[in-house]
Amino acid sequence: MRKASKVITVLVFIFLYFPIIILAVASFSSGTDIAVFKEFTFSRYAELFKDAALLRLVRNSAIIAIVSTIVATGLGTAAAVGIHRMGKKMRGLVMGMTNIPITNPDIVTGVSLALMFAFVGTILRSNAILGFWTLLIAHVTFNLPYVILNVMPRIAQMDPNLTDAAMDLGCTPAKAFFKVTLHEIMPGVIAGALMSFTMSLDDFVISYFVTGFEFVTLPVEIYNYTKKPIHPKVYALFTLLFLVILILMIVMNILQSRSESRREKMHIRAKAAGGEV
Repeated sequence: MRKASKVITVLVFIFLYFPIIILAVASFSSGTDIAVFKEFTFSRYAELFKDAALLRLVRNSAIIAIVSTIVATGLGTAAAVGIHRMGKKMRGLVMGMTNIPITNPDIVTGVSLALMFAFVGTILRSNAILGFWTLLIAHVTFNLPYVILNVMPRIAQMDPNLTDAAMDLGCTPAKAFFKVTLHEIMPGVIAGALMSFTMSLDDFVISYFVTGFEFVTLPVEIYNYTKKPIHPKVYALFTLLFLVILILMIVMNILQSRSESRREKMHIRAKAAGGEV
């Protein structure tokens, strides 16, 4: 049974990562046929960094990802704290509503946001409502639930007496939050921010419906590239994007594992101190 499980696991990983490996290998080939590897070269990466249009698209995607991550992380953390302080029934209701954007198909979310922005444009009598701000609002909207879901467990695991103790020692509620609560839930905040960044960086479906002509992100423009033969320098771009997201996921997992191990050590020390008493 164990051997069968290992074989199935290996096959699953091959199925998941083999296309990416082919793409990465093709980015180092001097040929144009992805099925035939010719001479090893870095020329595709050199061509990529000389392409001003592609670099502009990468910059646009990075700007949207960074700004939406900052906004969603701030709002999501505040929302998580507020939800945690609600009653049990209300908290369950709000968390159920929070999960809807995650379970909702992206195309439904994208069309709904596009219709909402079109309605706002009609009220404002503007035909050019779609642009940077509509894209930012859309990305913040679908990033918020991921931040809340990452922060909520950290708040639940936190000792509620810590905040009370800080205020007893003279901290204001705001100072107690930034000095104690935020410090304790920071691993969840960072995990939510990293997940928001990765989700925003490669989003296509929702972005496609809320993007204007003046500010276009890389995934939306790449859709147009697929309608014609793809230049090998795009393989290099895909490889770099995959590496960036992979590094972010590794960092997120490391932070979470360190947080868990630190929490276990603190729990063991607290038990030992209680036993000594």
